[in-house]
Amino acid sequence: MLYLSTRGHADRKRFCEILLEGLAPDGGLYLPEQYPQVTAEQLSRWRGLSYAELAFEILSLYIDDIPADDLRAICRKTYTEEVFGTKEIVPLRKLEEGVYLQALSNGPTLAFKDMAMQLLGNLFEYELARRGAELNILGATSGDTGSAAEYAMRGKKGVRVFMTSPDGRMSPFQQAQMFSLQDENIHNIAITGVFDDCQDIVKAVSNDLGFKRKYRIGTVNSINWARLLAQVVYYFAGYFQATASNDKPVSFTVPSGNFGNVCAGHVARMMGLPIQTLVVATNENDVLDEFFRTGIYRVRGAADTHETSSPSMDISKASNFERFVFDLVGRDAAKLRKLFVEDLGLEGRFDLSADPAFKQAAERFGFQSSRSTHADRLATIRDTEKLFATLVDPHTADGLKAAREHLAPGVPMVVLETALPIKFAATIVEALGHEPDRPAKFEGIEALPRRVTVLPADVAQVKAFVAAHLS
Repeated sequence: MLYLSTRGHADRKRFCEILLEGLAPDGGLYLPEQYPQVTAEQLSRWRGLSYAELAFEILSLYIDDIPADDLRAICRKTYTEEVFGTKEIVPLRKLEEGVYLQALSNGPTLAFKDMAMQLLGNLFEYELARRGAELNILGATSGDTGSAAEYAMRGKKGVRVFMTSPDGRMSPFQQAQMFSLQDENIHNIAITGVFDDCQDIVKAVSNDLGFKRKYRIGTVNSINWARLLAQVVYYFAGYFQATASNDKPVSFTVPSGNFGNVCAGHVARMMGLPIQTLVVATNENDVLDEFFRTGIYRVRGAADTHETSSPSMDISKASNFERFVFDLVGRDAAKLRKLFVEDLGLEGRFDLSADPAFKQAAERFGFQSSRSTHADRLATIRDTEKLFATLVDPHTADGLKAAREHLAPGVPMVVLETALPIKFAATIVEALGHEPDRPAKFEGIEALPRRVTVLPADVAQVKAFVAAHLS
């Protein structure tokens, strides 16, 4: 299996090369040359597998430069009941007629990002040990990626983490999860700006090949293909739990800001998983909803990026969207490059509304979308607790609202849970008048000493910080 850049770079690379690299040399994102096709026989055989074994079967279709026994051992080490709380790892429960909730937030940091990040930590440690090398991870988080990465990488040999986040824009619980860590290989940088500023800094550093190579910079954001690949697994696991046989389609609704989580669903669908519809649920920062409604992709600046009650989706520049658009335009790298480098880079938008490819977003690729507001969020949280005795976080509430708008008779709709409600306690209190449950291990976390450095949204200052902590 070889991987190419969405922007047409001539190189073709194997999995372990792109695992440690992040962005391609031309600034593009890596994708496999082709998506492996899953047969009906394979789907039938996979139905009875444990989550770890299912992960091995799917990952091995994309990873042929790690020996099979080693890859199987990494999957078994990662996906355990001890780490994720249940034997099923991602249990599915019926919420109402036609609507199911898939639990993805039982990991160490109570968010779906753990599903991929725990695997990524073990893959990094394995490959770095095999090479006798080190890796310095520069990441950006709007809330959950950061803590999931830091908890997965803390204490890992040969790995250091430099995690940027928008200063003051995460929930108090999210900030405490990250900033209270005292491990020597973990460094938190709060950027005076929004998440898109953090993401731009990570991309700028990744595009500086000299700096990247000198300081061995890698990434854990969903621009890293390995992380997105790990997320593909739970779409298969959700499908198997929602159906009794492979002749029944299923739809998924995915709260999304950076398009990574739902892009994994796109990959699963391209592999042949019977997904009818992929519903993208956004908050007031509705750049993705606008595209799927109009064909216009228009990024917004910091001043136009709303601070909302589902803050992990306060994103107006969806970095993973480029992977989907690459497929949408027929894998035409020149056309993709014009859209993302010229049109988006110079004008802050591109317009596919008159392009025949835009119709394919829904007709061929199954995408629909929806938008939620703060009032919608509160109403969904209240209704879900009252009617189904289930407490959901604000992002999952965005997903439930969108799911109900796109139900089809006879087709199960699986909503991907994003985090446990305790991570967004203030919104839960506003909606219900009481605090959500808090796992015992996180009692008093907000009062712990903090270790964080505040920097302006300046690439040079972030580079200097990284260099100073590696010298």
